[in-house]
Amino acid sequence: MIRWAGVRLFIFLLILSSFASCTTETSFYSENTLSNDFALATERNFSPERISYSSTISNLVSTFPKFKNVAVNNQVAELKQNLTNYLYAIQSSNEKEKKKSFKQFEDSYKNIQRLRKYLKSDDDQVLNRYLVNLKTNVSLLEAVEKNESKNIISTK
Repeated sequence: MIRWAGVRLFIFLLILSSFASCTTETSFYSENTLSNDFALATERNFSPERISYSSTISNLVSTFPKFKNVAVNNQVAELKQNLTNYLYAIQSSNEKEKKKSFKQFEDSYKNIQRLRKYLKSDDDQVLNRYLVNLKTNVSLLEAVEKNESKNIISTK
């Protein structure tokens, strides 16, 4: 009986210490990542709005749901790739690639809008919610980009 209680206590302490270890390491990792991202953004003079809109777009791309319609899923995959390319072009300040990716994003967006009629009502509502959020954040990001480029031109 005493032996069994000792084993249970040992297992409990082992589990408890692993939780504490993971929690501490995760907290440390998050702090370093945030400070490094902030330093990189500050170094490149990215505004907080630009970072926020880009992050929201990136999160929406990574959490985009799958649908039962294969054609919609194919267009969604294309849309996600175009948005990823768009964000990368902004980050690397590649204006030509940014315009190309933005045009491809718009084309994919229009194709998905045409395919929405083949979805069930619930799926259509979910898709619409994602598309509206994406379009809103892309538009806001474009506005910030234009505003920042005007400020750069006026300060020269």
